[in-house]
This record gives sequence, C-alpha cells and structure tokens, in this order.
Amino acid sequence: MKWLHPAELGYGVRQWLDQWGFGARLFLRLLGTLVPSLKRFALVRDQIFFLGNHSLAIITVSGLFVGFVLALQGYNTLQRYGSSEAVGLLVALSLVRELGPVITALLFAGRAGASLTAEIGLMRAGEQIMAMEMMAVDPLQRVLAPRFWGGFVAMPLLTAVFSAVGIGGGYLVAVPLIGIDGGSFWSQMQGGVDVWSDVGNGMVKSLVFGVAVTFIALLQGYLAQPTPEGVSSATTRTVVLASLSVLGLDFILTVMMFSI
Repeated sequence: MKWLHPAELGYGVRQWLDQWGFGARLFLRLLGTLVPSLKRFALVRDQIFFLGNHSLAIITVSGLFVGFVLALQGYNTLQRYGSSEAVGLLVALSLVRELGPVITALLFAGRAGASLTAEIGLMRAGEQIMAMEMMAVDPLQRVLAPRFWGGFVAMPLLTAVFSAVGIGGGYLVAVPLIGIDGGSFWSQMQGGVDVWSDVGNGMVKSLVFGVAVTFIALLQGYLAQPTPEGVSSATTRTVVLASLSVLGLDFILTVMMFSI
C-alpha cells in the first residue's frame, strides 16, 4: 500500500481549500450582479431561452410519464384501503412537493448544466475569457452572470411545466384508462393541495435547486483545465456534484418546510 507523502497531502488540502474559497467569492460576486444584469436583461433573456426552452422537450416527456406511473402506482396502493378516488390528490402532492422540483433539477443538471460547463470550459480553452480580460471586459458580468440568473429563472418555470404535465398525465391514466370519476379526481386535488404550503414550498425548492445547479455548472466550467480531457472531466463533475447537491438540499429543505 502506497502512503501519501505529507507534502502531497498538504498540497491536496490546500488546493481543495483554495477551490472552496474561490467558489465562495465567485458566488458572492454573482449575487451582487443582480442589478447590473437587470439593466442588460437581453443577455439574461437569451440564456432563459437557451436553458429553458431547449430543456422543455425532455422536461415535458419526463413529466408525462412520471404522471402515468404515479397514477398507476397510486391507484394500486389506495385501492387496498378503499381510497382510490384520492389518486388525484396523491399525484398532485407528489409532484408539486417533491418529484416536480427534484426530477426537474436532475434533468436540468444533465442537460443544461453539462452544456453550461462545456461552453465555459471551451471558452477558457479557446482563450476567449482571457481575451475579454485583456479588452477590459469583465467575464463575470458578460458571461457568467447572465447564465447564472437565466438558470435561476428557468428552473421554477420548468418545474411548473413538469408538475402540470405530470398532473395531466395522471388524469389520462386515472380517468379514461382506470375509470375513476373525473370530478372526484379534481375535487380531491383542489381540496387537499394548499397553494402556499405545497405549491409555494415546491417553487422555493426549485429556486434553490436552480441556484445550486447553475452555480456548480459555471464554477466547474470556469475551473476546467483548458484541454479536451479537462473539459470532459469538468462536465462529468458538474452532473455528479449537481445531482448530489440537489438530493442533499432536498432533504434539508423538506425537513425545514414540512417537519418542523
């Protein structure tokens, strides 16, 4: 077994602390770009279109099939207790509270997050970011901030689409296919889903996930080695770290919102 030399261990720890410190400073600087980004909203608008609209297909299809599965599984479970009419409530609560924000964030990390990291990494490899700095153009304001706020806005919109399509998919399975009364499906949902404690908390989750996934993608792209292997490794790290962050934050937020 090969043991690490103390100097190698110290160098690794120093690099790890340096990256965390740089990430914290970059995050605080990005938060401070809100007002300047609003003044140049066209850049943010383009990123909302790129991140949101281009992710819409996978979000819509995934939401539809998740709704299908939730209705089938919910019906089979509730039927044992004579509560099959509440399948609409089960589908809606599962989507707006938990599955909508989480699955949307995971899909967003795999599609948009990887794209952001590859884009920023290639800009570093092509020395475009260095060229901006030489021309006195701040890459944070011109490149990173519009993408950060674009992801922040796009995530809750995609989450709303996912949940709405999922509920529609649950209706298609529960009412025409299984034979549950349509009025009961919607009335149970209307009576059991609270706008603020259920839908509102789900939107708060989606905003937090949007910040986490987009920031991780931008940070990994900015720190990527300017080589094809470096960009590839950074893209892989983005998907892994963003997915784990979403799952960890989901637990923390769930405890804060629904358990306390």
